[in-house]
Amino acid sequence: MDETKTPAPSPSPADAQLHFLDYWRVIRIRKAIIITVFLITAIIATAVTFILPESYSSTTRIKVEQDVNNVQGMVDNTPSMSGFDPYFIQTTFEIMQSEVVLSNVIATLNLNDKWGKKFNNGGTLKTSETMLILKNSMVLTPVRNTKLITIAVYSDDPKEAAQIANAVAESYRQYRLQTREELAMTGLKSLQDQYDKEEQEVLTVQSNVDELRRVLKIVDYNTGSTLGNTPLSQEQIRQLNDQRIEYEKDYTEALMQYNDLKGYDTKKLRDILPSVSSDATLQNELDKLHESEQQYAVLTNDYSLTNVVVLRVKSEIDTLNNEVDDRVVGVMAGISSKVDAQKAALDEITREVNDAKQNDLADAAKNQPYYDAKRKLDQLDEQHRLLYLKMDAERVDASIPKDSMVQVVDSAEPGKAPVKPNKPLNIALGLIFGLIMGVGLAFFIEYLDTSVKTIDDVERIFQAPVLGVIPQNIGYLLEEGAESKNAEAYRVLRTNLLFTRRNEKFNTIVIVSAGAGEGKSTTTINLSTVFAQAGNRVLIVDSDLRRPTLHKLFKVPNNLGLTNYLLKQNSVVEVVQATPVPNLDFMPSGKLPNSAMGILGSAQMKEMIDELKQRYDFIFFDSPPILGVSDASVLASEVDLVMQVIQYRRYPQPMTIRAKQMIEKVGGNFVGIVLNNINMSQDEGYYYYSGYYHDYYYSRSEEEQEADAKAKAAGDDAGKAGIKQKY
Repeated sequence: MDETKTPAPSPSPADAQLHFLDYWRVIRIRKAIIITVFLITAIIATAVTFILPESYSSTTRIKVEQDVNNVQGMVDNTPSMSGFDPYFIQTTFEIMQSEVVLSNVIATLNLNDKWGKKFNNGGTLKTSETMLILKNSMVLTPVRNTKLITIAVYSDDPKEAAQIANAVAESYRQYRLQTREELAMTGLKSLQDQYDKEEQEVLTVQSNVDELRRVLKIVDYNTGSTLGNTPLSQEQIRQLNDQRIEYEKDYTEALMQYNDLKGYDTKKLRDILPSVSSDATLQNELDKLHESEQQYAVLTNDYSLTNVVVLRVKSEIDTLNNEVDDRVVGVMAGISSKVDAQKAALDEITREVNDAKQNDLADAAKNQPYYDAKRKLDQLDEQHRLLYLKMDAERVDASIPKDSMVQVVDSAEPGKAPVKPNKPLNIALGLIFGLIMGVGLAFFIEYLDTSVKTIDDVERIFQAPVLGVIPQNIGYLLEEGAESKNAEAYRVLRTNLLFTRRNEKFNTIVIVSAGAGEGKSTTTINLSTVFAQAGNRVLIVDSDLRRPTLHKLFKVPNNLGLTNYLLKQNSVVEVVQATPVPNLDFMPSGKLPNSAMGILGSAQMKEMIDELKQRYDFIFFDSPPILGVSDASVLASEVDLVMQVIQYRRYPQPMTIRAKQMIEKVGGNFVGIVLNNINMSQDEGYYYYSGYYHDYYYSRSEEEQEADAKAKAAGDDAGKAGIKQKY
């Protein structure tokens, strides 16, 4: 492998990330487009604003209500609630812009003739045409969360605008009143027809009920009839059954009480019966017995049992005991009789209840047709009554004025000042729109522009180092001298080039570009001048055999040059000419041959390069665009180093990439790229490549600048010596 031709390793591509400064850079670079579009749009907006005819606005506000009954609660006693209804408002808008409303406005104000003179050269407009103009000049707006609607009309005549706005409000109000009246009359007629129909049906059913009551001999107290027997009513049966239940309860209690008393003896019954039965005789005899027993107890304490008084009291006690026993037996007999009587009464009333139920069931089965007919009659009567009430309410509602449905809250007045066009707003919007359009167009053009824009673009896309950044509108150092403010950019390029080459023997350099006009020749001359100013013996070879231009810059003839040597007509010494710059020589292209490619690729060319390498420290070859002809590719394969010049924002990236690929394809030792024609005032990112030095260096005195230049030259020599020592 030929180590001398091994290209320098390319840095890894960096990630492409947008920064705020990138947007600001686009704006600054494309500021001419932005300002142009901005001014054009602003001028057009201003001109249109002042050209547009003035228009006045008049506004009226109306309050609209939905169609509801003014009389509430006559049928169902429930009030009608109506809140904000967006569908009703939208429907109102459509009706107000419909033919039924606007045709009345047109007829009332005679707009066909008036607007015919204004818009139709005096001819009368059709109603449809006038209506279209009227719709376009009218704006309807709801007042948020209210029942108010704003009607705004625009016209070049303020009085006409006010008249139309008020006419639209009045036409809509009349439309609502007329519609409501027609609906009311139609509804009343329909209700009256239904009422008459139900009246006939009620009479028919009533006749049927009367006939059934007569045939079935039914007594109906609600109707006042007395036909037939008088059966028990349901209420009477219920009362009779309740009475039976009471009898049954009393009998059950009396029977249980009698059964309990039968289990006791006579002596025990003496104590129980007074609390169970309120028998005065028994209670009186018991009281007497107790008194006699107390008297007997007292006498026996004072007298003997044989005493006459004691005996008499004893006899009374015996008599009273017999009477009490007899009375207890009698009371028990009375209780038994009472139980039997209650049992008989219960049986009797139970029989009556059963008989009444049986009779009721029989009557119900027999009289069912009558009660069915009567129930139907009651239903018809209720419906008939409600229908009458509704019809009566509709009559009352129809008789009440409906002005509340549509009320004019604010009448329209002629406008005092025009509202259209809004000159400040239109101009402001034009300025804003122009700015947006300008910025958008700038970014769109930037998006379409695929040329090289930043160093990051180069290193990411080309994967090659940037050796130098050359400012915009730079001159020739031949004319500006070593102290030119632009010389430092080329000194930086020279330093980077020296540190990039791998071998100190690499001293033949060709500078190529993808297309014409990228600054290839300028870079060749200025870089050679910087090398010569540093003390190197430098030769510039104009190898652009198609369109040579360097001899014009050096102001030398082009009679003898490269082609003369390659054709073996002259020697190297004869074709090389001195320049005003010390240590810098120049070889013109010479007379143009018929086939430049054959000459540049000849063995004589290689011999010349070897000879020149012995005579000079550095040899620079100026070549034609590499994509235009093959000369540059031939030179790239024969020299030691190849640099590519890319002009900032000139050619698309694929074109410059293709140029680099052609260099690598022929085996050229591609060392890096020179970005040319950079606008330092617009691209702050390049400031530190050139602007910083310019601000620093030329802010000092001439003595300081001269000392710094000498130190710079000494540093370059030291760097060169260090490189020689390294290799």
